[in-house]
Amino acid sequence: MRLVVVRETAAGERRVAAVPDTVSKLAAAGYEVHIEAGAGIGALVPDDAFAAAGAVVSGDLDGLLGGAEVLLAVGPPSLEAVRRLRTGAVVVSFLPPAGHRDLLDALSARAATVFGLELVPRISRAQSMDALSSQALAGGYRAVLVAATRLPKFFPMFMTAAGTVPPARVLVLGAGVAGLQAIATARRLGAVVEAYDVRPAAGDEVRSLGATFLELPLESQEGAGGYARVQSEDFLAKQRELLAARVAAADVVVTTAAVPGRPAPVLVTTSMVEGMRLGSIIVDLAADSGGNCELTRAGEDVEHSGVTVIGLRNAPSQLAAHASAMFARNVANLVLLMTRDGRLEPDFDDEIVTGCCLVRSGTIVHAAALEASAGGEGR
Repeated sequence: MRLVVVRETAAGERRVAAVPDTVSKLAAAGYEVHIEAGAGIGALVPDDAFAAAGAVVSGDLDGLLGGAEVLLAVGPPSLEAVRRLRTGAVVVSFLPPAGHRDLLDALSARAATVFGLELVPRISRAQSMDALSSQALAGGYRAVLVAATRLPKFFPMFMTAAGTVPPARVLVLGAGVAGLQAIATARRLGAVVEAYDVRPAAGDEVRSLGATFLELPLESQEGAGGYARVQSEDFLAKQRELLAARVAAADVVVTTAAVPGRPAPVLVTTSMVEGMRLGSIIVDLAADSGGNCELTRAGEDVEHSGVTVIGLRNAPSQLAAHASAMFARNVANLVLLMTRDGRLEPDFDDEIVTGCCLVRSGTIVHAAALEASAGGEGR
């Protein structure tokens, strides 16, 4: 069965959906792996490394897409690629249903079967396939490095002959995988770290990393699968009121709060930014879904009242080598779960398979995908 990986075409995307290690595993399982020439260059994987692992490297994109029985990708394939794809192909990639109505309809028209990696259930058996978590780890790490290079202060405390330099104060909003990695990285750099999450259960993990967990007098917002649920505007307004003083006291604020398939909640308003000290930094990891800061512009730096708001886009791609390695293993583990005798034969009685299946043999089956295809709310 022919499995294909092509070069990512989205602007700024340097990751790749396979690495030599996963090519070897997929080939050993019986797949014929084909890689587009140059697909791994952004992730520091040369063509000869893929070839040495058992892949066929080709520059014929039309032939690759037309012959693909299984297409592995990082981001959603382009409409042009889908139209060139073999009828009945299987696609495995990130593909958030909201905002991709035309793509879902095009995939349906090609009788494709599509698995969206952001929909892999958060259960223990699926941890090795959880690409959202692996990429969030890279994002949280990168966000703090960006902040450390942009803050006009030291992160650690220094005791010098010229006096004591106090440590930077870092506030992390959201203590999921990205937030916890941001906390750990900021602590390694010597900062004093506080963190907040709408799920009180996250407090133990925050404290285990040496940070202070902010306990606000608000109801838990724990949702399904360990994610935070969508909060009401009344809840968000009260939360912002309670957080304002902590934001003002921080040198760096890293925001990571996101609800899959929904616009990011606004946690930091313009007035809160105006209360921060000159030179402070906000790094918004939720920029791609609208931003946690009212001033965020995805992919841009916004200067306001002496504060810099950095709308960090696709942070994992900025660490493409390791982000690709983790992502490729997530993808390979999902593919191998569905493999029988060298062929991809999904067991639709498996909750992992059904949980992340958007389109099955041309029929849109996932509720979020049905809503998007019907033109429902989302972005």
